Amino acid sequence: MTDEIVGRTAAVMTAIRTKLAVRALSPGEKLPSIRRFATTMGVSPSTVVEAYDRLAAEGLIRARPGAGFFVSGAVSPLALTEAEPQRERAIDPLWVSRQSLDAGPEMLKPGCGWLPADWMPNAAIRRAVRGLAQAGDAVLTDYGVTRGALSLRRHLVRRMAGEGIELGADQLLLTASGTQAIDLIGRFLLRPGDTVIVDDPCYFNFQALLRVHAVRIIGVPYTPTGPDLAAFAAALAEHRPRLYVTNSALHNPTGATLSPQNAHRLLTLAAAHDLTIVEDDIFADLEPEPSPRLAALDGLNRVIRIGSFSKTLSASIRCGFIAARPDWIEALVDLQVATSFGGPSPVAAELIAGALADGSYRKHLEALRRRLSRARREATARLGSLGITPWIVPRGGFTLWCRLPDGQDAAALARAGLAEGLVLAPGNVFSVSQTAGSFMRFNVAQMTDPRVYDGLARAMEAAKILPASSP
Repeated sequence: MTDEIVGRTAAVMTAIRTKLAVRALSPGEKLPSIRRFATTMGVSPSTVVEAYDRLAAEGLIRARPGAGFFVSGAVSPLALTEAEPQRERAIDPLWVSRQSLDAGPEMLKPGCGWLPADWMPNAAIRRAVRGLAQAGDAVLTDYGVTRGALSLRRHLVRRMAGEGIELGADQLLLTASGTQAIDLIGRFLLRPGDTVIVDDPCYFNFQALLRVHAVRIIGVPYTPTGPDLAAFAAALAEHRPRLYVTNSALHNPTGATLSPQNAHRLLTLAAAHDLTIVEDDIFADLEPEPSPRLAALDGLNRVIRIGSFSKTLSASIRCGFIAARPDWIEALVDLQVATSFGGPSPVAAELIAGALADGSYRKHLEALRRRLSRARREATARLGSLGITPWIVPRGGFTLWCRLPDGQDAAALARAGLAEGLVLAPGNVFSVSQTAGSFMRFNVAQMTDPRVYDGLARAMEAAKILPASSP
């Protein structure tokens, strides 16, 4: 279909939508005949047929064989958004997610949590898509098997063996995403009122998701080598938590790395207090050299490993995984069947397996680490000129956890940034204790455009005259 034909079809659809929006057409009313409306719009009857078919697919209209097309019973409510002012949303753990996900192409996103599209291995993904076109019909049409595609699970088994984690494919469960992996674990292990420990600061969606499970969240201060062990031990003794959820490698948002000493001490404390640890390893492939992994040291006894492929391969092809004890995997399989009826999309799983099997993926990671290293140096220098300094300089990854100049409030800066076309990630969305109001998380991969720094400078100046947000 040519661009010209697509444009004419879109014009016909817009004309019908407008009639529906202003109530020129009512529920159940018959639409103009194809020939009459083609004459009115100055297009061919086939163009009107195409437009009507698409509107029917959207559910706005419906066809009656031999009678024509009619408006569906339900019509979208009148748009009254201009009748009253929009309330300003509080800056909470979901604020950054919504701002980042809904940002238009004109917005710059130094606060988002993913790489730019042109940093991803798009050629490998396209090759995997072409290969998928030759797959059997079942891959394209059927539900996923309960544990997920065996080809991808076998790849993960081999990868984990390289880390010293010996497991079979039956100890791996593929999920629809890394977020769903945490949700399933929460459904399995948590009950309302249970206590969960998280790092302070931690990935903001850990907090948002745990609140859905109606649990009590306790934050433990995070240091450059892992959680503050004295505070961690005190929290275990006082609160008797059920779970601890963390990133071991390239911690989000700080970029810190768990030290071997802290890893061993954590596992000792966990064993003494019957604590289960959920280790989110989503940034593993961005490390220049592997760091200690709780799952490897523990042997998946009381540690559950989760991850996904959204940071280095594609956030569009969603698929995560859980590695755990066999009996826990059995129970999690049942939960996934109950909530999703089967494993993740076979299309997504086979696409990822195909892209990972491509020899180019290793080269992509090597090039990506070098590119991130350059971007990190450049961002550190440019931010430094604005008086913004990193808490630490991470070994890898794309996050920089930075302290703002004295007197600068991160929440006020984030609001001012929106007016400059910037999506920023203020510190307190990551902090359970709300003690990170002078910090900001930056994504160095999203800061190669000089407009980021120009807009940030203007936003910092504007934020000085905005009232600081209360903790």
